[in-house]
Amino acid sequence: MNNHTSDAARLPDTLEQFMAQALQMELDAAERYNEFADMMDTHNNAEVAQWFRKMAEVEGKHANQIMSEMGWSEAPSGLRMAPLLTGLDAPESASDDELHYLMQPWHVLQLALVNEQRAERFFGKLASLATVESVRKAALELQQEEAEHIELVKDWLKKVPQPDASWDQDPDPPRYDS
Repeated sequence: MNNHTSDAARLPDTLEQFMAQALQMELDAAERYNEFADMMDTHNNAEVAQWFRKMAEVEGKHANQIMSEMGWSEAPSGLRMAPLLTGLDAPESASDDELHYLMQPWHVLQLALVNEQRAERFFGKLASLATVESVRKAALELQQEEAEHIELVKDWLKKVPQPDASWDQDPDPPRYDS
């Protein structure tokens, strides 16, 4: 076997395991985007909150598509949900430190683009390492879907203005009494 033996040992053994993991990744991404939207609402940044909710909706549709394709009426329980590959986080999740309360839709889309690109690479790597043909095929299909999502985000990016260099300067920053 190749030098990916340690990674291959962590690969899903069945299509059901793989799709359960893919479903969990989509659900996590939707939850994360909703959390980001809530954070932006807290900072009265309704426009960006709306974009994050739109991204959450897209991820939710991906999860529903997986459920439908697998014939699941609810998310499976008891299937392995641990990370598939060592050293790779959930590809479509971003951390809170990537947010700024003054960010604009362009920033949301840049974040989404990075997440979708990471997911596309993740599924490509998984497909190249898969030892089960049904898993390899499903990973390639999901890689193609992520490539389509990348193009969708790029199209959206063309429709929103890029912020000026001083976008993060708050003309009325919070003041704290000590």
